[in-house]
Amino acid sequence: MSRRFIVVRIIGGGLAGSEAAWQIALRGVHVTLYEMRPSVPTAVHKTAQLAELVCSNSFRGDKLDNAVGLLKEEMRRLGSLVMRAAEASRVPAGAALAVDRHAFADRVTAEIAAQPMITVVREEVTSLPESSERAPVIVATGPLTSERLSAELAALVGHDHLYFYDAISPIVLAETIDHDKVFRASRWGRSIGRPALLGLPSSHDQCATPSPAESSGGSGKLEGVEELRRQKPGTTARSVGLPAEPRCAGDDGDGDYLNCPLTRDEYERFYDALIHAESATVHDFDHEKFFEGCLPIEVMAHRGVDTLRFGPMKPVGLVDPRTGRPPYAAVQLRQDNLAGDHYSLVGFQTQLKWGEQPRVLRLIPGLEQAEFVRFGMVHRNTYVNGPDVLADTWQVRVRPTVFFAGQMSGVEGYVESAASGLLAGINAAALVRGDRVTVPPRTTAHGALAHYVSHADPRHYQPSNITFGIMQPLERSPRGKMERKLALSHRALEHLEAWIREHEPVELR
Repeated sequence: MSRRFIVVRIIGGGLAGSEAAWQIALRGVHVTLYEMRPSVPTAVHKTAQLAELVCSNSFRGDKLDNAVGLLKEEMRRLGSLVMRAAEASRVPAGAALAVDRHAFADRVTAEIAAQPMITVVREEVTSLPESSERAPVIVATGPLTSERLSAELAALVGHDHLYFYDAISPIVLAETIDHDKVFRASRWGRSIGRPALLGLPSSHDQCATPSPAESSGGSGKLEGVEELRRQKPGTTARSVGLPAEPRCAGDDGDGDYLNCPLTRDEYERFYDALIHAESATVHDFDHEKFFEGCLPIEVMAHRGVDTLRFGPMKPVGLVDPRTGRPPYAAVQLRQDNLAGDHYSLVGFQTQLKWGEQPRVLRLIPGLEQAEFVRFGMVHRNTYVNGPDVLADTWQVRVRPTVFFAGQMSGVEGYVESAASGLLAGINAAALVRGDRVTVPPRTTAHGALAHYVSHADPRHYQPSNITFGIMQPLERSPRGKMERKLALSHRALEHLEAWIREHEPVELR
């Protein structure tokens, strides 16, 4: 059969599905990409665009001294559409890569539409299509997979789906922020842009979201622990309900964030209102599972009065110019679009009822008159138990002509979802071309993520971000933490280049 009559079918036009389609098309194979929006809407999507970002607008750290920065650099070297669109729609976020969510989705949608090897079909897929080595299927339906398709997928993999609930942050209109009460600054006053990809060190590296395997927090949060310990002897991160190295409130840079400082009285008043506010009802609430790196603020608050000051409201690395001292607590606002008229509350995912959100959040200094462009909300995330279901090539073990990609496959995060789609696309194209399916070695971020999803303990499986902790250790590890991270990254890129030379088609090397 001529290859021009062979079509790989992809269900789902999110980050993973769009990236998979792009990679397959680059390899000369036709793709049909199914996306049910706009004819069938979801609870969280607002547009019909491909790769719409429904949570944060941040792709997290962009340096080689953190694992997600490494993963992004690997994706760039593999010709990622998602990374190209992200660079084109970048907004100021210091050491992080954040985007204008609308410009980003517009760019991905336009690139896909202009690619002659890709056909986009706007209809819902309710049953799994037939698949073969000559016509594989990629399932990239995301966390809101429909009940009918979920039931069929559950029958395929032989296990009930696991689930957890994910939450998104509110967005406020910039002109309604009281700029007399907020100040523009970033933690530690850092200003690190694209040159950071060269591996330039920073003495106060901040984290992306931690995973079950490793919290990737830096010294800044440990100093936050020490600050609270000085105020309350005996305080530990664990004693206030956070991991040993707490999750970040955001990525840092020079003046890319608006900061709302709180005094002790203001913090305690906000905390009291938060823990007594009414939350929205979530189906199966008694059995809910939240991904630890995306906890609603009220869930964190119920762990203890100081928990938020270890997490999204940590004051370390910030100095209030009005007092010359760090505030008791702080809320960071990050620019959410290129126009600069929308700001998101960093780390403020919430499931509070919409009527409660303005009442509680307007207790934050500077937000007393805030108008909300989007309220926070909770939605269900559905995923398969990767170690029982998937091979490291992202193929279903019991039916290798079917691939899973994105959050459905058991990864967490925008970048990780796109990376899984990238490899699923490469391998689906390899299957059609008659080439060997393969993945980069575990010494790379892509290989490590694929190995975690397919080889973690299935009894306690939880979606993961990429971390250095799931990568193959160095044979000879430098003593310093920064040096170890950079050594892991440089080794990963060397091994990735070798893998590309060995396995990628000549025209793509």
